[in-house]
Amino acid sequence: MSVFGKLFGTGGKGGKGPSPQEAIQKLRDTEEMLTKKQEFLEKKIEQELTTARKHGTKNKRAALQALKRKKRYEKQLAQIDGTLSTIEFQREALENANTNTEVLKNMGFAAKAMKAAHDNMDIDKVDELMQDIADQQELAQEISDAISKPVGFADDFDEDELIAELEELEQEELDKNLLEVHGPETVPLPNVPAASLPAKPGKYYWQYTVDIFTEATFDHRTGDTFGL
Repeated sequence: MSVFGKLFGTGGKGGKGPSPQEAIQKLRDTEEMLTKKQEFLEKKIEQELTTARKHGTKNKRAALQALKRKKRYEKQLAQIDGTLSTIEFQREALENANTNTEVLKNMGFAAKAMKAAHDNMDIDKVDELMQDIADQQELAQEISDAISKPVGFADDFDEDELIAELEELEQEELDKNLLEVHGPETVPLPNVPAASLPAKPGKYYWQYTVDIFTEATFDHRTGDTFGL
């Protein structure tokens, strides 16, 4: 059995391959395992480095052995880093492929549903239906217009006659208002002073004032009123 066969748990050639979800989960498990291995190796490298510093020149043989082990651990750590990068890339590609598969599957379902919905449709029948709807809407508009039109009221009045009649009514109202006027109100006038006003030097621009109600004339120079 190949390494990938052991990794994904496949059987022989005739065995059914794992589903994308199963493969993705196994890759994640492998990543988790290798990450723990990394942490272990990093701790071992730190320990060996501490051992080499501890012995130093006192026990050169022990220090060299510690450095050799550190180098082996570092080599394993580098290999794990590369393996993790490969697994991460493979997992992402598999997740994308799984997403695309689900998208295509759903699009296929939608296409089949749309085809099934259109199987019972005839484009000619659709056109006929839309024409019937348009005809019914037009008929409904005509009915609404007929209902909203006043019945028994003709619109063929002569506008000039209406204007002439309106002017006659206005004139009658004006004449009526004039007849109701009984003359001006009697307003008490102030008493005329008996004494003559002193002559004011200078030129008079006016001398007489006529009362329009009593038709009396008042002489501003002498103070006399006449014409009553």
